[in-house]
Amino acid sequence: MQRLNLPDHGVKTKQTPGGEAVFDPVRRKWVALTPEEWVRQHFLQFLVNDLQCPLSLIAVERQLTLHGLSKRADLVVHGTDGAPLALVECKAPSVKLDQAVFEQASRYNIVFRVAYLFVTNGLQHYCCRVEHSTGAVHFLSEMPGFAAMSGSDRA
Repeated sequence: MQRLNLPDHGVKTKQTPGGEAVFDPVRRKWVALTPEEWVRQHFLQFLVNDLQCPLSLIAVERQLTLHGLSKRADLVVHGTDGAPLALVECKAPSVKLDQAVFEQASRYNIVFRVAYLFVTNGLQHYCCRVEHSTGAVHFLSEMPGFAAMSGSDRA
């Protein structure tokens, strides 16, 4: 798999009769290793190891219903109260992060109403803060840690 612009936290892979697989610590199972899954697992490790998001508060491929259609959000970070804080849309490294990708994340956020949206293809990463009361979207120069996302660093 392609080297990503994310820290290497030892994502586990193995060869299976069905092809190469990667271990998902949230789902606690081996899943098919696709380019998008490679990005998802590396960004998951980045959330846990670098942004201090508790693994137990992250959902992988979280189901949602949007306009009557069943969809899946790649990663959703929840607060200690269970409310969603951040949504992560992962794409394969070959996928350009264009307006359509940001619109997809925004559509999913109609359901989740999180304050933080992350978009990544493993090579480029974007994060924005959404102010639902005004509709304003602010792109951030740094990725906020769990304490900042949950507001527990404000005292």
